[in-house]
Amino acid sequence: MNSIGQVTAPHGINIGSKTAIKLDFFQRLFDELRGRDIPQDMVEKINTHILTINSLSGSEAKFRRLMRRSQRKILDLLVKELKLVPKNYHRNMWVGLGMAVFGVPIGVSWGISAENMGMIGVGIPLGMVIGIAIGTSMDKKALAEGRQLNVAMEY
Repeated sequence: MNSIGQVTAPHGINIGSKTAIKLDFFQRLFDELRGRDIPQDMVEKINTHILTINSLSGSEAKFRRLMRRSQRKILDLLVKELKLVPKNYHRNMWVGLGMAVFGVPIGVSWGISAENMGMIGVGIPLGMVIGIAIGTSMDKKALAEGRQLNVAMEY
């Protein structure tokens, strides 16, 4: 077990539903991380972000913005340093990559071969499907290796 802190809302701020969703995500993420063997230097980095969030005094919008920014930074640390990913992380990343990397070239080649560049749009959904397939297989691999966190990314 490790000593990852808790995120708390600043006093005097009425928490709306969007902020409550972010706060709930943090609590579930930190509960999941407490059950894992995380190196102490990583725990300290995460706790630094938590202290920054907890020390904020201001509006709900500032609090939500800071939580969103911290969420991105914490997840980047987990992915880059520990190779831990939330559920559907790779799938969500590969949807856009599939459209750009596979979909546009497929659409362009289809448009050129049909001599109708209006067909370029056909490749985008095909690329999206290819990206989802690649990302889903990577998520399955992360789950099999025990690198997937039992939380889904909140946007």
